[in-house]
Amino acid sequence: MVRAGPQKQISSHHEPLPAAFQTTPEGRAQAEAYHAAQQHADPPTADSMAAKLALTDLLPLPKSAVKIPRLGFGVYLSPGAVCVASCLHALKHGYRHIDTAQYYQNETEVGTALRQSGLRREDVFLTTKILAAAGSPEKTYQRCVDSVAKIDPGDGGFVDLFLIHSPSGGKSKRQEMWGALERLLAEGKARSIGVSNFGVGHIEEMKEYAQVWPPHVNQIELHPWCQQRTICEYCTQHGIVIEAYSPLVRAQKAHDPTLVPIAQKHGKTTAQVLIRYCLQKGWVPLPKSDTPSRIEENAAVYDFELSAEDMRELDALDMGADGAIVQAVTNS
Repeated sequence: MVRAGPQKQISSHHEPLPAAFQTTPEGRAQAEAYHAAQQHADPPTADSMAAKLALTDLLPLPKSAVKIPRLGFGVYLSPGAVCVASCLHALKHGYRHIDTAQYYQNETEVGTALRQSGLRREDVFLTTKILAAAGSPEKTYQRCVDSVAKIDPGDGGFVDLFLIHSPSGGKSKRQEMWGALERLLAEGKARSIGVSNFGVGHIEEMKEYAQVWPPHVNQIELHPWCQQRTICEYCTQHGIVIEAYSPLVRAQKAHDPTLVPIAQKHGKTTAQVLIRYCLQKGWVPLPKSDTPSRIEENAAVYDFELSAEDMRELDALDMGADGAIVQAVTNS
């Protein structure tokens, strides 16, 4: 019988087996020294954890077995064949999360891109949103089913996340839409459900009628100039995953005098800094582009880290609701 030598450490992500499992005195001594050192190592800091972010990262959704990719790809105002091409390019370059909506009128194209990509359905996280209630619980439910059929046609089709796009319309409409999403969830046509543009009051109100609470996700406008701290703190407190739409501020801040020097310091684009900022805040950013090179750049944000000082400078840009380019939530 050949005696095994001490197990070697393969990489920084592997550690030697415990001493009890080593087969030589040398191996046991090395393992004991290694594990003793680890017991006295400093715990990871927020900065060191931020540095370990990866394109494959997932976040768990509250009270659910579902996990959501931490970087998404938005398709707002991406029409027809352009949407298919953009989604295919995004999937080719590692994105595994695409965000569409009934309002965007490209749900079918997102589904087409997935099927053309050759990727397995279960390997790509697809989100859509219901724009408005249809006038009755059954009609609203059917409106949602129609979206699922556009994205993932055939028996067993599903979306990974279905959101209410907006709280506008009043409590009865919100209740009608949430009931439809809960039915989708129960039937397996949606793996998770959530809301968009909901403030604290809207989510608290849901306790009066929701069977599923809290919502798994709240998608809101987020970037340094519109940080929406009240609703973000509330969502964090309740475990609700926060998605950031318009994280690039539609390029309106590309020449900002605070942002540009930070980008230059890291040798990155201002868009890459804004996406990295969202990731380090713990948000799920949904950058959108139909330019292939920018689609690639927007995913190349894992080889640098914003320092604590960078984050403080960007945090200081907050303008509250005045900084929104789409809308800030109402928290009352």
